[in-house]
Amino acid sequence: MRRPITLFTGQWADLPLADLCCKARAFGYEGLELASWGDHFNVERALKEEGYCRQIWDLLQVHGLSCWTISNHLVGQAVCDPIDERHQGILPARVWGDGEAEGVRQRAAEELKKTARAVRLFFDQGPKEACERQPVVTGFTGSPIWHLAYAFPPVGEERIQAGFEEFAQRFLPILEAFQESGVRFALEVHPTEIAFDTVTAARALDVLGGHPSFGFNFDPSHLLYQGVDYLGFLREFGPRIFHVHIKDVARSASPSRAGVFGGHLPFGALDRYWDFRSPGRGEVDFEGIVRTLQAIGYRGPFSVEWEDPFMDREHGAAEACKFVRALDFPPSSRAFDQSFSESDGSQ
Repeated sequence: MRRPITLFTGQWADLPLADLCCKARAFGYEGLELASWGDHFNVERALKEEGYCRQIWDLLQVHGLSCWTISNHLVGQAVCDPIDERHQGILPARVWGDGEAEGVRQRAAEELKKTARAVRLFFDQGPKEACERQPVVTGFTGSPIWHLAYAFPPVGEERIQAGFEEFAQRFLPILEAFQESGVRFALEVHPTEIAFDTVTAARALDVLGGHPSFGFNFDPSHLLYQGVDYLGFLREFGPRIFHVHIKDVARSASPSRAGVFGGHLPFGALDRYWDFRSPGRGEVDFEGIVRTLQAIGYRGPFSVEWEDPFMDREHGAAEACKFVRALDFPPSSRAFDQSFSESDGSQ
């Protein structure tokens, strides 16, 4: 059985969910990874409003769609970050409050705990096959030490360790709430997070004591432009790969005016060294990814996180769905040479 192909709705939050469902089905998708912003999934309404979760499932099913995953990236970013005015633009007003930094972080942590309960409630009210799934929440953690990624002025190891310990202190209670709800949290390994490459992902997992509710949302694009072995990441964290984003990236064929750090240029600027691409139009080895995922036993969805600054998003989303469908294949239930040993040698 091949994996379901879903569309992450974060980049489509300007559209009402009903409109996006129509488009996603027309593009060929089988489900949505619902973002907790726009009107796609509201944590407070899920917890307090009778019938809200069922309404979303009804809408999905009318369009022949399902759901495996809910995203709460934006709130998660505020849990461990130094807070500034940028966060106000991505947070619900109830989480931002008066903007006092520690208050924002604490309210963000409570919102993630609520997200676990809301997601459990949502899946429990879904169709039979959805009720039987172990839900995943994809998201960010923020980081108290991302601004120290380039170690000048020199940074002592004790300060880095203190940052990881602060992350653990803030996130372990959240993960306990996830475990109580039977929901898993998948951190998207990404610059500005506590884990942004293989080394920091291993360290984050270690400082959490290998908490069973903590794993990773694998997005190869963010690893490739940093120069990280993304197939090695899959091999190292196989059982912790809770979810997969399909997103591509391309680097400049020649040296550029802005390097890997981006030069403070917006996405799509011609002087950038790297930029996101519609799946299949960049450098990511998706064939290698699918084969490695087969080897580690990942059977979850492939969620297209569509980003390409030069392409119409509806054209790109439809194209991406076709690309992923052609790319994926079911795992084998037997060794290809098994028939040799089973043969009686007759001609």
